[in-house]
Amino acid sequence: MASVTYDKVTKRFDEVVAVNDLNLEVEDKEFLVLVGPSGCGKSTALRCLAGLETISYGDIIIDDMVVNDVAPKDRDIAMVFQSYALYPHMTVYDNMAFGLKLRKYAKDEIDRRVNEAADILGIETLLDRKPRQLSGGQRQRVALGRAIVREPKVFLLDEPLSNLDAKLRVQTRSEITKLHKRLETTFIYVTHDQVEAMTMASRIAVLNFGILQQVDSPQNLYDNPNNLFVAGFIGSPAMNFFNAHVRKDGDDLLIDTEAFSVKAPENRHASLKTYVDKPVIFGLRPEDIHNPSYAPPGIIAQEVEAEVDVTELMGNEIFIFLKTDEHDFIARVDPRTKAQMGDTIKVAFNMDNMHIFDKETEEAIR
Repeated sequence: MASVTYDKVTKRFDEVVAVNDLNLEVEDKEFLVLVGPSGCGKSTALRCLAGLETISYGDIIIDDMVVNDVAPKDRDIAMVFQSYALYPHMTVYDNMAFGLKLRKYAKDEIDRRVNEAADILGIETLLDRKPRQLSGGQRQRVALGRAIVREPKVFLLDEPLSNLDAKLRVQTRSEITKLHKRLETTFIYVTHDQVEAMTMASRIAVLNFGILQQVDSPQNLYDNPNNLFVAGFIGSPAMNFFNAHVRKDGDDLLIDTEAFSVKAPENRHASLKTYVDKPVIFGLRPEDIHNPSYAPPGIIAQEVEAEVDVTELMGNEIFIFLKTDEHDFIARVDPRTKAQMGDTIKVAFNMDNMHIFDKETEEAIR
């Protein structure tokens, strides 16, 4: 097992900085997910760790050993790619055993490792098949099995579920989570899908334009995003944002969006006093906007009037797309809500869970 450290790692492609001064520590046996939009540098960071890209500056450390100049085959890592990369002319058994044969392991040891991995992944009956005879999910298991037989210190997974359909993605991410618990090995997983990140990770590292924005547990990222980008990226549907300014009204502080005003909770006054009459960005997640008739008890609720643009019935909830004079936003409400397109309705904002960001720096105001 191993810990991994990125120490001021930068990767340049000519004038393009793909990874910029990355400082990140991955603990032994941790499941860390690197997440961000396409082009944010997450796959490049993973490839640098694997030795498939040469870093421009900094150090990559695996178990207290700097591996910058260590060949990929000697880093004791195993990588699972998005494309599976199976040999089409080989059986499942031979695909899984190929790397061990190259390293000249004994036949009995190869057989033990392949059969153990097949048992873990539930593909014992597929060992004699060729990749063309397998479904997408089965091929992904074979790719995982090829990594497992290596018994590496670190597993690297680069968007391994991207080629699967929605139902199979849900099933396979659950299997990968259970696999991590069973193997008790360090996993570093790259995805652009924040739902995968939230459901699988022990910690998430959010990147944008090659820069680490925040690293934290999934719940803390959701509850306490450091900046506007993290707030908008984590959560589905995404957080609603409103251009606003803070206004004093007697003893109250109002968040004024021009289309509507809502009172800030008293416990937020101290952090907002210096922003009176200054522009801010007000954020609220769709799940914190309720039908007033079914709002949770005990919340600090402020009612806002808006027009219903579109409704989407999801079965256990309804997404209502709302608009005011200045803003469009989404509410995630109780399925008993009867709102129809074109209606003007009131919704309850849960101000306990509001977020405020500095307009200029886009940093969270806490």
